[in-house]
Amino acid sequence: MRTQKTRNRLLSTTMIGGFAALAFAAPAMAQTAPAPQDETQLDEVVVTGSRIPQTNLVTTSPVTQVTGEDIDIAGVTRVEDLVNQLPQAFAAQNSTVANGASGTATVSLRNLGSSRTLVLIDGRRMGYGSPNDDAADLNQIPEQLVERVEVLTGGASAVYGSDAIAGVVNFIMKKDFEGVQLDAQYGFYQHNNDYDGVGNVRAEIARRATTNPAQFALPDDNVSDGESRSINLTVGVAAPDGRGNVMAYAGYRNNNPILQRDRDYSACSLAAPTAASGPTTYACGGSGTSFPGQFTNFGTGGPSFAYTLGSGRTFVPYVGDNNAYNFGPINYYQRPDERYTLGTFARYEVNEHAEVFAQLMFSDYSSVAQIAPSGSFFNTPTINCDSPLLSTQQATLIGCDAAEIASGASTPLYVGRRNVEGGGRQDSLNYQSYRGVAGVRGEIVSGWNYDIAAQFSRVRLSRTYLNDFSVTRLGRALDVVSVGGTPTCRSVVDGTDPNCVPYDVFTSGGVTQAALDYLQIPLMQTGETTQQVVTAAITGDTGWTMPTASRSLQVAFGAEYRRDYLGSVTDVSFQTGDGAGQGGPTIGFNGDTDVAEVFGEFQLPLADDQPWAYSASIDGAYRRSEYENFGTDTYKIGGDYAPVEDIRFRASYSRAVRAPNVIEMFTAQGLNLFDMDFDPCSAPGRAANGAGAVPASCIGTNPWQVTPGQSTGGNLESPAGQYNFTQGGNPNLAPEESDTVTFGAVWEPSFLPRFNISVDWFDIQIDQAIQTTGAQNILDLCYNQGNASSCALISRNPGNGSLWVGDGSVLDINTNIGGFETSGVDVNANYNVGLEDWGVEGYGSLGFSFVGTWLNELVTDTGLGGTASVYDCAGFYANQCGVPNPEWRHRARMTWMTPWDLDISGTWRHFGEAEIGVLSPADGSLNNGGTRLDRYFDAENYFDLAATWQVMDTVTLRAGVNNILDNDPPLSYSVGTTGNGNTYPQLYDALGRYFFFGVTANF
Repeated sequence: MRTQKTRNRLLSTTMIGGFAALAFAAPAMAQTAPAPQDETQLDEVVVTGSRIPQTNLVTTSPVTQVTGEDIDIAGVTRVEDLVNQLPQAFAAQNSTVANGASGTATVSLRNLGSSRTLVLIDGRRMGYGSPNDDAADLNQIPEQLVERVEVLTGGASAVYGSDAIAGVVNFIMKKDFEGVQLDAQYGFYQHNNDYDGVGNVRAEIARRATTNPAQFALPDDNVSDGESRSINLTVGVAAPDGRGNVMAYAGYRNNNPILQRDRDYSACSLAAPTAASGPTTYACGGSGTSFPGQFTNFGTGGPSFAYTLGSGRTFVPYVGDNNAYNFGPINYYQRPDERYTLGTFARYEVNEHAEVFAQLMFSDYSSVAQIAPSGSFFNTPTINCDSPLLSTQQATLIGCDAAEIASGASTPLYVGRRNVEGGGRQDSLNYQSYRGVAGVRGEIVSGWNYDIAAQFSRVRLSRTYLNDFSVTRLGRALDVVSVGGTPTCRSVVDGTDPNCVPYDVFTSGGVTQAALDYLQIPLMQTGETTQQVVTAAITGDTGWTMPTASRSLQVAFGAEYRRDYLGSVTDVSFQTGDGAGQGGPTIGFNGDTDVAEVFGEFQLPLADDQPWAYSASIDGAYRRSEYENFGTDTYKIGGDYAPVEDIRFRASYSRAVRAPNVIEMFTAQGLNLFDMDFDPCSAPGRAANGAGAVPASCIGTNPWQVTPGQSTGGNLESPAGQYNFTQGGNPNLAPEESDTVTFGAVWEPSFLPRFNISVDWFDIQIDQAIQTTGAQNILDLCYNQGNASSCALISRNPGNGSLWVGDGSVLDINTNIGGFETSGVDVNANYNVGLEDWGVEGYGSLGFSFVGTWLNELVTDTGLGGTASVYDCAGFYANQCGVPNPEWRHRARMTWMTPWDLDISGTWRHFGEAEIGVLSPADGSLNNGGTRLDRYFDAENYFDLAATWQVMDTVTLRAGVNNILDNDPPLSYSVGTTGNGNTYPQLYDALGRYFFFGVTANF
C-alpha cells in the first residue's frame, strides 16, 4: 500500500522544505534512500526523460523544474515568459516580435533553435504550432493549470522520438482537482523615459525633431501601457465511488499593444554615428523608402541622382541623414493579443486492470503584428517622361529632354515612398487549436503496467495582411498620361484596368483616398497542421536484482506511430509577391511525414547500502524509427553513483536524431529579407563600419560582382539594413544527429538539512544540422575567402548591382550544414531554513533558490570550409550570432514565509555582458567590433518583488513588480529583425517596470 508520508518526504527533498512556491527552479535530483522492495511500496513518480516510474526524483540526466506557484510569483500570463526566465532557455517567437512574427510563442533551449526543442504536455508531444512555424505553440497551454514544468538538458530522442535534440520542455498539468477555482489577474507596464545610457539617444531625437517633427518626437516622460487581463475558471468533481475525476477549465486573456514611439530608446531607428550626430551619439537612421519620398535612378541610364520633394511640385536633393524614414515609432513593441481557452481532463478506473483517461484542449488565439507603412519600395524601374504628374523641373532633373517629353519615352526612375496616409502594415493572425488524448492504462499483473493512448491535434490558421500596396496596381498608378488635361492611368485608356487611379506622389498632399482605395489590398493565407499519434507502452519490474542491490531491474518497451501533416493556401497576391511590403512571395504548400517506431528502456540498480556505495545504478534506452525514405537509431546510456548518502555523481551519453519536417522539406522558394550592417562590396558602407577596403573579388562582370562605380556610388547600401535572399525547402535533406554528454554531482549534506546543490557539465554536438547556411556567411565566404560555390549563390540586380532593390538576392535554401556545438555548466541550489535556527523565534522561515548557467561555447560550423566557416558565439550578439549569448546567466530568489499567511519573494535576474559579433575572414574570430558605440552590452541586473497573502482559507491575493529599478535595455543599431526596437526584448526587460495584481478564490 502506498503511503502519503513517503510521498511527502519525496517532494520535500525536491523542493525547498516542501514549499513549491519557494523554488524558482528546483533541480529534480533528490536522493531518497533506497528501500527493500518487500517493504511498504513508495509512490512512483514519472520524471521527464524516462517512461519508467521511479521511487525518487533522481535522474542521470539533469532536469530543472519550475512550479505552478512560480507563475503566480512571476506574474506571467504567458507560459513562455516563465520558461524563458531559465538560463537554459532562449526566447524565439513571442509577443515582442513584430516584423516576422508568426503569432506563436516558442522556446529554444540552449539557443539551438526552437525546432530542436521538443515540447510535451504530460509526457506527450505537441504538434506544429503553425503552418508557418514548426515549433510547438505555447499559447495553447493554460497557465493556471500548470502544476510544474520540467526542462531536460540534451538529447532525449530514445525516449520521445524526433526533435529532442537540445532538450525537452514538459508541462505537467494539474489533475484530480475538486471544487471551483476562479483566478484573475491584471497587470501593466510603467516606464520613466529618461534614457541616459550609451549613445545620447534623447539628444539625437531632439536634434532631428527640429527639422522633422512629424517623424521625430520624444515620448512623455512617464508612460503606463501594455495592460494585461486574464481570468481563469477551473471546476473539478470526483466520481461518487472515488474511482475517477473530471476537471474542466475555461480562460480568457487580453494584452494591449505597446508602440515603439512610447519608449525614448526606441522612438527612432538607430544607425551608426554620423558627422551630424557626433562620434559619441547614435544617429537616427531609417529607410530609403521615405516620406515624402525618394526618387532615384540608382545610377542606371546616366549619372546617379536622388531627390525628395521640395515646395510645390519640385525636387530637391535627397540626403539620407536628413530624409530617411524613421520606421520605428509605429512598430509594435508588444503585440496586442486575445486568447480563449477551454478544455477538460478526465479519468475513471473501470476496474483494477483498466483506467480510461482523456484530455481535451481548445484555444483560440488572435494577435496583430504592426510594422511601418507599406508604399512604393522602389518597385517600378521607369516612368514616362510625358507624365502629367511631373513638373517640367522634375522631368528635367531626372533626365527627360524636350523630345522625350514629347514622345512619352521612358526614363529610369525608382520611387521609394511610404504610405503614411494608409497607416502601418498589419498582419492579423488567428489560430484555433484543438488537442485530444484518449487512452486506457492499468496493471497487467503485479508490477507490470500498460499504457495505450491515441492523440490528435489540429491548428488552423486564418491570416489577413492589411494596408499593403499591390505592386501591379502601383505600376499602373504611376504610369499616367494626360487625357484632356486630366491625369489618367494608361491602363484606363487602353482598358487594361478601368479602376486604376493615379498615385500622385510628386507633390505634397497629392495622394487621394481614391488612390489609396485602389492601391491597398488585403493578402490572405489559410492553413492547418495536424498530428496523429498512437502509442502503446509496457513498464514492469522484472524482479531480478543484482546481489549487491535491493532494488530490481525495471524495463519499459513499446511502439509508436506518428503522422504530421501541414498545409497552407495563399491567395494570388501572396503567391505572386504582389504585396509591395512583403519582401517576396508567400507560396502555399502541403506535405506530410510519418514514422513507425519501437522503443525500449531499462534501469538496473547495481548497489544499495554497500560499504563501497550507498547506491549505484545504470539506465539505458533505445529507439528505432522508420521513415518513408530512411531509418534512424537513437540511444542513451547513463549511470549514477552515490558513495555516501550525501553526494551522488551522475553521467549520461545520448544519441538523438531530428528528421527534417514538412516546412523544412517542402516550403516553396521565394524572396525574403535578412539583416546585414552593410553590403560587403560597398565602399561607403565598409568605410562607415571600419571594415577596410573593398575586396578585389567584388569587382567584375560575374553575377555576384559589381562595377567600380556601383561599389563607390553608395546605392548598394540598404538604409534599413535589410537585403534579399531566396529561401526554400529541400526534399533531399538528411536527418541531423546529436551527441549529448552530461556529467555532474548532486550534494545534499546531512549536516545542513534542507540544502541541496547540483553542478552539471553539458556538451551537445549536432552534425548535419538542418539549417540555412546564412546569407551573410555566404557573402563572407565568397568575397573574403574566395569560395567559388558560395559566389555562385549570389545574383545581384543586373541594372544597379544591388541586393536590396529589385530581384538581386542570395540563394540560401535549407541544407545540411556542418553543425553546432555548445557546452557549459548548469548550477542549481536550494536552501530552506527556519528563522528560529538563527535565533529569531516566531518569524517564519526563509527559502533560497538559485539556477545559473555558464556558457563555454556556442559554435557554428557552416560546413563550407575556409578560415571563417567555424565561429563561436558564446559571449556575442548580432550578425551571425543573433540574440545575445552571455557567458553567464542566473536567477536567484529569496522568499520569506511569515507566520501571518504572507510570503514575500525577491528575485535577482542577471545577464552577463555580450560583445557584438563581427566575423574576421582571417580566423573566424568575432571580437572585431573596433570602436563601435555598441561593441559591448554591459551586464544587466533586474530585481523583482512579489507577495502572496492568504486572506482566508479560500482566498489568496498576490501582487508584485518586476524590474523594480526600471532598467533601460542595452541598445544596438545591428539588431535588425532578430530583435525589436533597437534591442532584444525577448531577453531584456525592454518595456519598463511590470506591475501585477491577482486573486485566487476557491469555492
